[in-house]
Amino acid sequence: MSSPVVRRLALASVVANSAIVVTGAAVRLTGSGLGCPTWPRCTDTTITPTQEYAIHGVIEFGNRLLTFVLLAVVVATLVAVWRQRPARPGMRRLAVLGALGIPAQAGLGGITVLTGLNPWTVGLHLLLSMALIAVAVVLHQRSREGDAPAVWRVAPPLRRLAGGLLVLVAATLAVGTVVTGSGPHSGDPAAGRNGLDPQALSQLHADLVFLLVGVTVAFWLALRATGGPSRPMGVLLGVLLAQGVVGFVQYVTDLPVLLVGLHLVGACAVQASAVYAVLALRDRGPLRSAQDGQAPHQGERLPPSAETERVARARERQQA
Repeated sequence: MSSPVVRRLALASVVANSAIVVTGAAVRLTGSGLGCPTWPRCTDTTITPTQEYAIHGVIEFGNRLLTFVLLAVVVATLVAVWRQRPARPGMRRLAVLGALGIPAQAGLGGITVLTGLNPWTVGLHLLLSMALIAVAVVLHQRSREGDAPAVWRVAPPLRRLAGGLLVLVAATLAVGTVVTGSGPHSGDPAAGRNGLDPQALSQLHADLVFLLVGVTVAFWLALRATGGPSRPMGVLLGVLLAQGVVGFVQYVTDLPVLLVGLHLVGACAVQASAVYAVLALRDRGPLRSAQDGQAPHQGERLPPSAETERVARARERQQA
């Protein structure tokens, strides 16, 4: 199985995991969260939705069917990674982790339905999807690079800041789910809310966003000043600014469903771009073909000489 095939399937996993978040948002925003009131069946007597639940049953059942599409993509990725030669244990572990996340996600979704859309389980359902997006992003990045020990391309202070950036992204997403659990879009009129103050939570979420944007700006400027890989960090900054605008507008316009859905699309983009930006800060050498010394497969490029020299200098700095 060639690396370009694995790379495309890994990217498909990123897209599919993000798509399931968006369709799940559509279920909640249309009030279809209990369109199938039980699990794993849709109703107590049928697997498919009935006329009693009308369009809400169709929307909820459609989201459940998309899980099988996601499962097919993830399993295909797992098989492709396992068939790669030479074997790449690190990528195999990532592929297995991504595959195990799908039944875990389905089980959590079932618990969410059986508890009547408890806002805390709804939030965990979203956060698990975000974790699976991160795993898929790492797998995609690993498919584009070699298996040498990772060498940081930045100085130690920026390495520590990279970890802090990911923690801050995770905290921002987590608080965002709690804000959602206190808001009006519960997924069904009978579903409860978490009882917390939406205004106070929204302010906390906004404060974290401001902090995240500030850290990202500082990180981007530091990379630009030191000649580091600043472009992925610049992409993250652009995504954060766009997401912030959408979040502000949805707040002042009383949370229209279209903007809330767009905000969840942005959350997936923030998660993916943040992981990509941090992974760009280290190097694992060029991607090699199956036979040592053989030319790379189509789509597998060795880095240019200038890049090779720069990585060598980075290794020297780390050793020093």
